Amino acid sequence: MGLWNFIKSAGSSLVGGAEAGEAPTEAALTQELENIGLDAKGADIKVDGDKVTVSGGALSVEEREKIILAVGNVEGVAAVEADTEADPVFHTVEKGDTLWAISSKTLGDGNRYKEIFEANTPMLSDPDKIYPGQVLRIPQA
Repeated sequence: MGLWNFIKSAGSSLVGGAEAGEAPTEAALTQELENIGLDAKGADIKVDGDKVTVSGGALSVEEREKIILAVGNVEGVAAVEADTEADPVFHTVEKGDTLWAISSKTLGDGNRYKEIFEANTPMLSDPDKIYPGQVLRIPQA
């Protein structure tokens, strides 16, 4: 199992979730996945304090990585633990970052920013709408 850290105070607030600063419930996280169009395909999502564990399910590597990010980028979640076949590459957005700058830094070419955008859909709806503390998936060849 891999463990990825997130910024607990950054991320989307869930309707029907916990009080501000507290971890959301399993039901709220499952609903968030449905709301953004991700199918957990039988994955088991457990919340223990501010840590979320994602296990099981018939998920591809890409789907599992997107679920890790979707639940990790929720206010109140500080860490996500999950089974992964490969070591995903994630990038935490810093103040002033753009997808172009992130693409230049991680992929060596700013023109490849669309690859990062596509690797993070449906969590991202617009390439210009990223925020500090958000964690993004960096596609690998």
